[in-house]
Amino acid sequence: MSSPSSRDLLEWGRPRLRDLPWRQTRDPWSVLVAEVMLQQTRVDRVVPRWGRFLDRFPDPAACADARVGDVLREWSGLGYNRRAVNLHRCATQVVAMHGGDLPADLDALLALPGIGSYTARAVLAFAFEEDVAVVDTNVARVLARRAGRRLTTGGAQALADASVPDEEGWAWNQVMLDLGALVCRARRPRCGECPVSGGCAWQGSGPDPAAGSAGVSGTQSRFEGSDRQGRGRLVAAMGRGPVAARHLAAVMGWPDDPGRSEQVAAGVVADGMAVRSGSAYRLP
Repeated sequence: MSSPSSRDLLEWGRPRLRDLPWRQTRDPWSVLVAEVMLQQTRVDRVVPRWGRFLDRFPDPAACADARVGDVLREWSGLGYNRRAVNLHRCATQVVAMHGGDLPADLDALLALPGIGSYTARAVLAFAFEEDVAVVDTNVARVLARRAGRRLTTGGAQALADASVPDEEGWAWNQVMLDLGALVCRARRPRCGECPVSGGCAWQGSGPDPAAGSAGVSGTQSRFEGSDRQGRGRLVAAMGRGPVAARHLAAVMGWPDDPGRSEQVAAGVVADGMAVRSGSAYRLP
């Protein structure tokens, strides 16, 4: 992206930024919680839950001091419960290795449980206001379309890194996220509303270069009847109390397939979201 496009995009985007509660803070833990929640969960579902979670676990120490089961209960309904387990593990390591404060260093962030390339850079950009680029599925789609070709993971990150204007890391990344979410959408992109369409190699014409490009999510597998649904039902049930092994199949929605329920439950235990005590399963 050229410098004029950068200026145009910032001028367009600043007054249009979505009013999201985590954009009002620079607290690293609060930013991290938001970014973890937003992984594969819609913004409208995260908004009411983010503040509630932070009321209960306002910093890494509070999260680390809690039982994993308490964190899972507070996470209930957001899906992908393994994220809650990883967040607890992350908090524990932050307390043990960093004095309870998230580090402002990319390698140190990447070394924490459950933190990948996007999340680490999001903490640096949105909490510490570093001039680093974050690349989620929306940003990756914008980059591929502007480049007019499929991108590798490294290629997408390199393009993003080169585009961040000096001392504008926070604003630039927020604007890019909103551009991809609201204008350069996966379906029915609003090319006529794009403030930097002149620098786009695709402009809605011909095969979409974002299809199959690194970082651009594809069609999600069916949830209804899936193992993910069964896992979620088990975790939700354990939030209300222990689940007897003989009730697993009914609780997970497969009353006629106890073998499947036992196999999936074993995976829930292996992922740290449950423990088996005698003939019952409970939250850890």
